[in-house]
Amino acid sequence: MIPGHRSKIWRFVLLIVIAGLFSPVTGVFAQEEAARKIKKQVKPQYPMLAAQLKLSGTVKVAVVIAPDGKVTSSHAVGGHPVLVAAAVDAANHCEFEANSKETSQTLVFKFDYSWQ
Repeated sequence: MIPGHRSKIWRFVLLIVIAGLFSPVTGVFAQEEAARKIKKQVKPQYPMLAAQLKLSGTVKVAVVIAPDGKVTSSHAVGGHPVLVAAAVDAANHCEFEANSKETSQTLVFKFDYSWQ
């Protein structure tokens, strides 16, 4: 290993953790523009790095839902950077009730280290 490389990695990890502490996330479970019931809710995989850091947090994901109930697009709108990818992946696999038009809403995923 390159001398000093390990300390650079830990500084980077620490920076990510600190950034997550100041992310703009509220404790709201769902904020909906158009209420559509979830038919299939997917629990996100807890990231290995988050487990190593004993990290808990919340991630908000905005989703666009097609008339057939499938998620067509999603992106994180708040949350810890280490947890974002897992939440977006879970949101992409959720399914909603059918509707006559495309809608959008925000899903909130809670990650709790104590559950792991």
